[in-house]
Amino acid sequence: MSRQRRVVVTGIGLATPIGIGAEAYWEALLQKKRGIRAIESFDPSQMAARIGGALPPHNMADYIPKTYRKNNKVMSDDTRIAVVCAHQAALNAGLNTACLIARGEAKGGSNVDPTGFGANIGAGLICADLPELAGALSTAADPATGRFSHARWGREGMTNLTPLWLLKFLPNMLACHVTIVHDAQAPSNTITCGEASSHLAIGEAFRTIARGAADVVICGGAESKMNPMALARPLLFGWLNTADNDRPHHACRPFASDGAGMVASEGGGLAILESLDHARRRGARIYAEVVGFGAAANTHDWRSPDPSGSPVRLAIEAALKDAGVGPAALGLAVPFGCAVPAFDASESLGWRDACGSRLEQVRAVATKGLIGVNGAGSGAIDFATAVLALYRNTVPPSANTHRTHDGCPFRFVQGDPVDANAEYAVTTAFALSGSQTAALVVRKFEE
Repeated sequence: MSRQRRVVVTGIGLATPIGIGAEAYWEALLQKKRGIRAIESFDPSQMAARIGGALPPHNMADYIPKTYRKNNKVMSDDTRIAVVCAHQAALNAGLNTACLIARGEAKGGSNVDPTGFGANIGAGLICADLPELAGALSTAADPATGRFSHARWGREGMTNLTPLWLLKFLPNMLACHVTIVHDAQAPSNTITCGEASSHLAIGEAFRTIARGAADVVICGGAESKMNPMALARPLLFGWLNTADNDRPHHACRPFASDGAGMVASEGGGLAILESLDHARRRGARIYAEVVGFGAAANTHDWRSPDPSGSPVRLAIEAALKDAGVGPAALGLAVPFGCAVPAFDASESLGWRDACGSRLEQVRAVATKGLIGVNGAGSGAIDFATAVLALYRNTVPPSANTHRTHDGCPFRFVQGDPVDANAEYAVTTAFALSGSQTAALVVRKFEE
């Protein structure tokens, strides 16, 4: 694909179980800080999986203008995570958005032109708050049978929900609140493709800037799985680890020979992408350059991975081709690694077939052992990990990867961090229930 403009990463905003903000996350990653513990946000005692990765305590007033605080009441947890990440990303980038100006946090220099500032944010299928929904549902029961009545729901049940109830749970609300708070008026989009959402959103943002449709795009994804309804689906599919509730720090084991399933969590990340010219004009710090994006579909079965790993291979090959490089350029691998054995095995094959023996010569990073899998936000955190590793020339250690499965092609760091010595990094993500797979290539920035 020919493009006229180079695209760089100038800001990173993260909200993870091991830290909020790029600096806090990175330091926790280097120290292998564990973010998975017993679930406390609701009573999980009747569920087979009772551990997860919750965000550290935080106050939304620290991330939005005072005039916008009343809107916190109509935000879901997913939306709040995105808003936190957006503030952190703009602050990290030194980008004078409407939010930072209103909060008195804007730095010197010109303010961002809102007409050239867009958004592309990945989101999950947001789960309703059970107490709020249960109250309305209880009024829709048939008095004679005690069963749910659609007629009573229409007449009485729905009236017990607030008029703005639905606006809390539409996936596009993440982008809506972020663009309103920061006054981003250029092209905006929401992508709901499961765990691949962030990669697809970042890839689309990359191309939006490259073709000149925007100068700056805030992009990534966020999701909270710390909800009984959000846990029900992966439990029914058998994806969650239900055997290690008593040892949460060791429960999520990516690419492990004894992998027993993933651990759900909450979190996400948003990055500030800019055209290189725009970043230079405002004197921005440049973390890395986005140079390639590829996507592919899993046509095997929407409920399980392609055993051959073909979608992962195709996505990586497309991303490398888009970047104009081959496997020999790879310096760092950041695979998805969800710790579900079938998915890890498929991903391993896809990477091996795409990159071959090159994987024996480079390091890899797997983040889920520390933070779990937070759906649409997972890929953005991995993308940020790749960018920070290149920028800081450091490969952080990966938790719970000391015994990998047969055929695992990755070389994870087990002890202290090591030098990256990498020019290019590749990161992948795929939807656990769906067909979407995506890969991104980032390059250490050079003038």
